[in-house]
Amino acid sequence: MKELQKTIKHPISLTGMGLHTGRSITLTFKPASENSGYKFQRIDLEGHPMIDATVENVVDTNRGTSLEQNGVRVNTTEHVLAACVGLGIDNVVIELDGPEVPIMDGSAKYFVEALEQTGLIEQKEEKIWYELNSHITYTNPDHNIELMAIPCDHFRLTVMIDFDTKVLGTQNAILNRIEDFKTEIAPCRTFVFLHELEYLIHNNLIKGGDLNNAIVFVNQMISQEELDRLAKFFNKQHIEVKKEGILNTLDLQFHNEPARHKMLDVIGDLALIGVPLKAHIIANKPGHSSNVQFAKLIRKHIRKVSKTPLAPIYDPNKPPHFDINDIKRILPHRSPFLLIDKILEITETGIIGVKNVTMNEPFFAGHFPDEPLMPGVLQVEALAQTGGVFVLNSVPDPENYITYFLKIENVRFRQKVVPGDTLVFKLELISALRRGVCHMRGTAWVGNKIVTEAELMAQIVRIPE
Repeated sequence: MKELQKTIKHPISLTGMGLHTGRSITLTFKPASENSGYKFQRIDLEGHPMIDATVENVVDTNRGTSLEQNGVRVNTTEHVLAACVGLGIDNVVIELDGPEVPIMDGSAKYFVEALEQTGLIEQKEEKIWYELNSHITYTNPDHNIELMAIPCDHFRLTVMIDFDTKVLGTQNAILNRIEDFKTEIAPCRTFVFLHELEYLIHNNLIKGGDLNNAIVFVNQMISQEELDRLAKFFNKQHIEVKKEGILNTLDLQFHNEPARHKMLDVIGDLALIGVPLKAHIIANKPGHSSNVQFAKLIRKHIRKVSKTPLAPIYDPNKPPHFDINDIKRILPHRSPFLLIDKILEITETGIIGVKNVTMNEPFFAGHFPDEPLMPGVLQVEALAQTGGVFVLNSVPDPENYITYFLKIENVRFRQKVVPGDTLVFKLELISALRRGVCHMRGTAWVGNKIVTEAELMAQIVRIPE
């Protein structure tokens, strides 16, 4: 049963503080059409410009992932995007009346709650997962960072962190099912070391910062005077360091909450790939910069693969559309120049044929006999004969017609064809068949590898009586 894309039922809003600006910002989730993906919209700017949530639009990864398109920016996008991925939402507009996503409590919890409150609906289009077929790895040896995607039949994640401190050393987090995101990952808050927090405060970089939206780890001695100063800055009556080495402003929800939050960030940043993944993501010491570089590698891989046509499935047990005798009734060619053995399928726009290459082919006797190769020109001829069956099959009396080449273009030979190979040909119309002229794009495979490509134009002509 196919899985359908999802969006939300109705708009829903929530308001919170922007971490960097200190402004009160309202975020509104709105339904979006099929295949539109995730988009941010700045309604505080003239024209209400949109920003596509894609990795190409990332402009900054310093303490959050910022996107910019046509000069319009939105900051700290990762938590809200993770919430959308975690709930299986495919299409949504995230409307903002300011330049950044509100920090809320430093997790994805409130975004998940809002999205669940409005509810999800299925759309008409099928959800298209990208199922990884090979390993993809990103490494940064200088910082001992490694992210890997390996083939898997669903989306799962393993994250490892190590800050090499007594208060926060090695931690692991595992999410076997994205369906568990809501309970296992969404409530996990961001974290910071006290010395980093002091730097941010002194440089006025977290105007909306609050000790309720971050776990603060203390990895060095700190005086009571400094703690009192922090308490005054954050409007707290009393701040102290608990035995776990964190400030007493909140309690950990999980013993490995920092590792789980890093996983939340990975999920949100990988949402920028633009398609849902079936892969096992293994991340060692991830951060926004490495997450984005990794996302770019995966997106580049997907684009490369999507541009490569998939080989037709050849089942030798399935009866062919035309066998060799049918082909001989359509084509005038005969041995040794009849170069196709079966036609597997004919549609209104294309055809699929097969040739079994054996050592008994007459051309092997003279074409590199010590290392026999099927001549490229004969591979093109075999493509042309397959196309000839297609066009001659369009007339009621194919025996009274013959095909002539008008043009061969963009020929590429990518792999050797040798005895024992089975060539599968697929030709598709480039333009509609008119006045007996057929313009087709042809591809030949051996297994799942493309061996030959060409564009062919031919004309059928009635044989004079």
